[in-house]
Amino acid sequence: MKHLVVMAAGLGYEGLERRKLLRMGGLEFRPAASVFPAVTCVAQASFRTAADPCEHGMTSNGFYSRALRKPAFWEQSAALVEGPRIWDRVRAAGETVGLYFWQQSLGERVDSLISPAPIHKHGGGMIMRNYTQPPVMGDALDKACGTFPLHRYWGPLASPKVGDAVLDNFYTMVEAYPVDHAFLYLPTLDYEAQRFGPTGHAPDKALAVFTKQLESLVAFAVKQGAALTVCGDYEIAAVDRPPVHPNATLRQAGYFNVRPISGHAYPDFHSSRAFALCDHEIAHVYVRDPGDVEPLVQLFESSGDYARVARRTVQDWAHASAGEILLVAKKGSWCAYPWWTARREAPDWATHVDIHNKPGYDPCELFFDRSFPPKTCQDDTRIKGTHGRLSTIAWASTDPQVAGETMVELAKTLFV
Repeated sequence: MKHLVVMAAGLGYEGLERRKLLRMGGLEFRPAASVFPAVTCVAQASFRTAADPCEHGMTSNGFYSRALRKPAFWEQSAALVEGPRIWDRVRAAGETVGLYFWQQSLGERVDSLISPAPIHKHGGGMIMRNYTQPPVMGDALDKACGTFPLHRYWGPLASPKVGDAVLDNFYTMVEAYPVDHAFLYLPTLDYEAQRFGPTGHAPDKALAVFTKQLESLVAFAVKQGAALTVCGDYEIAAVDRPPVHPNATLRQAGYFNVRPISGHAYPDFHSSRAFALCDHEIAHVYVRDPGDVEPLVQLFESSGDYARVARRTVQDWAHASAGEILLVAKKGSWCAYPWWTARREAPDWATHVDIHNKPGYDPCELFFDRSFPPKTCQDDTRIKGTHGRLSTIAWASTDPQVAGETMVELAKTLFV
């Protein structure tokens, strides 16, 4: 193996500096600017294309299909990421590439792959299984590592220790199918910092778990004779303000419509004139009639809830997949997707983990509510950590040619 690249969720420079942990596992961590918006899918797409969102098209963790009039989150097709990959040249020269636990990886031009992809059964429930290339490794990984704990990967039971399962699957895969260059995603630091904020006992414990996982990766890279590059995707910031609800604003102003069914307010995207796709600190507002853009800009600006209300022009996020308006919440706040103000109006799926069908990112899925039987929380004031605005990530590399002041610059130097 020549390169092992690890993208670590929530690995921010300021958090390491505050804890005096800029050296871990023998690696010296340095700062770099994240991409914007600083969310998972945008960061991963930017790294593997060494391009900005306006070029590769991932402008958040979700998008709104104007043709289908339907939002989608956490879609897995690699075709959603436009443009060449940083490994294309070396792979064309006969070298092999593996991609493990990255988003938008299904169908990617690589030689081996692992991605969480459970089978949802018709009668309810799911088969917890990773998608693998080659396909025979699905059964082999289950046999060697046990069933992958997807309930620990996201949801109220999500745990930093799921990173151990990620590493078990990764090590087993590359032993069976060695590659020249491996790209691994490690979610260890993401959960507790969103639940409880970037400081405190829980995120400190998560960092201790991450440190052990990092030491394991360093030893593995040395054994493989591989250069190791570790890069964060965003810094998680503290939440000390209530979240903002742009869809509730749109509904009150008559732009967002609902279908009242048995007392619940289901979204009606077909008749709505505008919809805000919320994703942590940012929201893309998709506007059907160009004549509504300016009044909506004024509506959001006059609310005083946002640090930035921007029209879609030639900017780093202004791809055709982006909304006509971009909202950035004030520091310490974030954008929540609900359009209802009375809890009884919430659609039935609002209290469940449903990352692909909810029309917005819902960090409340990290908590159970206080009822029985337990459901996922609807109290968005419990969220104490968020991200999305431009931040400072931490990175380290044993490859001297890897350098740069931004994530994209780092990626550009990987295969020079």
